[in-house]
Amino acid sequence: QVQVVESGGGWVQAGGSLRLSCAASGHTFSVYAMGRFRQAPGKEREFVAAISRNGGSTDYAESVKGRFTISRDNAKNTRYLQMNTLKPEDTAVYYCVARVTAYGVPVYRTATEYAYWGQGTQVTVSS
Repeated sequence: QVQVVESGGGWVQAGGSLRLSCAASGHTFSVYAMGRFRQAPGKEREFVAAISRNGGSTDYAESVKGRFTISRDNAKNTRYLQMNTLKPEDTAVYYCVARVTAYGVPVYRTATEYAYWGQGTQVTVSS
């Protein structure tokens, strides 16, 4: 059974930084392509960032480009989302997602492409 466990999040003032962590278990970590989605109150869930299985490819939503960085450490079985210059509109529940893939390069932007979801972590940015 694959489990996705996430940590981090919390409250920060606008302009501040937070780092979210995520670990997937059930398979060798390196077989996972991973990503992040978020959902704010009253809004639809949206794509934030994704990283390929081999870590060589990343993709970001336009709204977070240049501010967020997704990375992974296969030796620690952990993936990170570094969020800098946070804005109030970044306030949301952030979900870590994973999919098992045989392909090292592709990144996935669509929620339906991910089979495994974490429990979500709240990020609140105050103005």
